[in-house]
Amino acid sequence: MANNRYGMIKSKRKFPVRRLLKVPHKEGSLIVSYPAFGENTYKENIGFMRKNYSHPKTGKKMNFVPATTSESISAINPNAEKYPELSKYTFEKFAKPQIFEESWLHAGYFVGTQDGVYVNTTDLNDRNLKGLIDKSEKVNGIYLLPNGTVEGVRDFAFAPYESFETGAQESGKFAEGGLARALEHTPEKVAKNLKEISSLKFYKKGVNVLSFEGVKEPVLRVAHLGSSWYLRGSIFDFYCSNWDDDYDEDGGYAFGVESVAD
Repeated sequence: MANNRYGMIKSKRKFPVRRLLKVPHKEGSLIVSYPAFGENTYKENIGFMRKNYSHPKTGKKMNFVPATTSESISAINPNAEKYPELSKYTFEKFAKPQIFEESWLHAGYFVGTQDGVYVNTTDLNDRNLKGLIDKSEKVNGIYLLPNGTVEGVRDFAFAPYESFETGAQESGKFAEGGLARALEHTPEKVAKNLKEISSLKFYKKGVNVLSFEGVKEPVLRVAHLGSSWYLRGSIFDFYCSNWDDDYDEDGGYAFGVESVAD
């Protein structure tokens, strides 16, 4: 008997389809999962990234690797002024209502120590951390490791405590500080993306940076970017949690970078 069922013929994909967003990043471009993974703990979000998905255009198998802090920041603040086709994905239209008003962004890993903050590493061995600094370039008070210098290490940076301030502060001071520049992995004197985000008019109270000083042994943390609301305005937050974020019942969001599955 002939099949007389009519309607849309759905594409048969072996794995779930995950949408992708291509944004400018540093001197090139970046393809990330869209929307971000969540709302889960960071550990759970990474687990979902590693599952197999079908490419939305080709159908080929793919998965994701966790975005670095620099990649996460590029994903939430694409340069729509230069690329108008990205106008509906600006921070105000996408990340703010879908992530920051609902929860927060898991931007990536960092290690807090007695001397400062090591960004985009999970290594707790003090000797190994110092070895990464030795391979890095000191630029405007922070240390940046060029990508490709050490295999498997992306966007590593070290910001000594003397290079940035903690606590409540103005957007400009935050963006010029070593922590913001390390998070963006930029050799410039200002972290451009974080300055643009934190200086938006709804962050009337500026920026609040959690203090990490007093750490005796290297400790692994998840970098959070978020918003807090007060009676006289909101504030842009940088804070942290345990590496797996297990104590956050509602969790947060994280971007995955496209990776071709084996």
